[in-house]
Amino acid sequence: MGSLPAAGPHLATAAGGLDFSPAEQLTVIGLCALTAFLAHLALAVFNDGVRPFMLDFLQGRTTRGATTAVSFGLSAGFIFGLGAPMALSSGVLNPWLVFLPTDLLGLLAPKKWLAPVLGGAWGAVVVFGLKGADKVAHELPVDFLTAMQQMSTPILFLFTLFPVLAISKQFGRLRGALAGAVELVLVVLTMKLWPKVFAGALAMAVGVLLLIGFAVVRDLRQRRTDRATTRADGAGAGGERTETGGGRAELPADDPMASLFGASAARLRRHLPLFMVLGAGVCLLAQLHIFGGGEATSFLIAKGRTTEAAQVDFYRAFGFLPLIATTALASGAYGIAGFTFVYPIGYLLPSPWLALVCGALVLAVEVLALSGIGRVLGGLPSVRDSSEQLRAAIGATLQLAILFGSLMAANAMGGGLGILIVGGLYLLNEAMGRVVVRMAAGPAAVVVGGVLLNVLYGLDLFTPLTS
Repeated sequence: MGSLPAAGPHLATAAGGLDFSPAEQLTVIGLCALTAFLAHLALAVFNDGVRPFMLDFLQGRTTRGATTAVSFGLSAGFIFGLGAPMALSSGVLNPWLVFLPTDLLGLLAPKKWLAPVLGGAWGAVVVFGLKGADKVAHELPVDFLTAMQQMSTPILFLFTLFPVLAISKQFGRLRGALAGAVELVLVVLTMKLWPKVFAGALAMAVGVLLLIGFAVVRDLRQRRTDRATTRADGAGAGGERTETGGGRAELPADDPMASLFGASAARLRRHLPLFMVLGAGVCLLAQLHIFGGGEATSFLIAKGRTTEAAQVDFYRAFGFLPLIATTALASGAYGIAGFTFVYPIGYLLPSPWLALVCGALVLAVEVLALSGIGRVLGGLPSVRDSSEQLRAAIGATLQLAILFGSLMAANAMGGGLGILIVGGLYLLNEAMGRVVVRMAAGPAAVVVGGVLLNVLYGLDLFTPLTS
């Protein structure tokens, strides 16, 4: 077998196309086959919204077809409205394009052997089909893919503010304003003193640290208050000790939820070798620098800024950790990328072989520690709430950034007419009850608008803007 490729800056931008080496092609195809197989077994899915439905499927209360329909309804907009346009505009693969379809194909497959076949086929479509679509799009009179690169600036810079939004929601306007002022100062200083570093990197780090610091301080104060109240109540009742677990919230041993969580954790541990292979594959994909775990990360990877990309996905992982842990314990199905720490680890590793080893170990540790993580989260309510606020803030900042970036792309490819078409499609989607999810509506509108502008050009009704 050939050696694994060494990673390097894979600047697969619009000008360079989506070229994958044979080893990279095999990695994508093999990983798609594996993730479809895991979805078929209901061991792991990527879509967090689908995971809670997996318990009913495992216990036979719903059919494979019904579960697949739920997955399609929750995933289709992201696949075609966000995953494909983002990959074509950045030249970097993303989880919505790679993993959401394998959720669907794995659940859809009626036979165990068919799931990896369908998943591998999708991987082949991705690595061989994207290049053709990319080439055709760039040869059109109105090059909407190059225009979509306008999205990178608002996504990268507005994403920097997600800790500020989280702090404001959880700890009030005063602390939120303070965090915002600190981040602004740090962005300006970074642009002035370290122009080669992504300007939002330091600001995001400080913002997340402030959020975690505020949460930990609140939990410690609450714990001290609870202990004092417990001691006072105990003294009032004749000195009888009633404190349990040092103030930590735990489920009683006979609680049905505790039994469910324990059974789910045990089920995942029984399939530990499969999860280790999965972790190795995902970490390798990230290490090859042909994959980004998020919107901002995709553009950072495309620019060769792997350190900043690792930082962004590391913070994102903390926002989704409680959600992934609790849904995994409740349903018995884990996340395709685990807690997603394999993304930033992969970006930073110098060797593909090291990525295989580290990815396998990381997912093994996560699966084995899942029960303990659930118990710890139960005892840190403010930290748990901070993660929920982070997740909501990430969504809010990206919604604005993607919409603004989509309008910038519309202006670049068609001026006022482009803005009218793209903005009109976005508003029409809102008026129709969001047929396409809001996050994906902007990029999808750019693609449709680009096609429409090319049709108008063919009818001699539109003249493309000169660059």
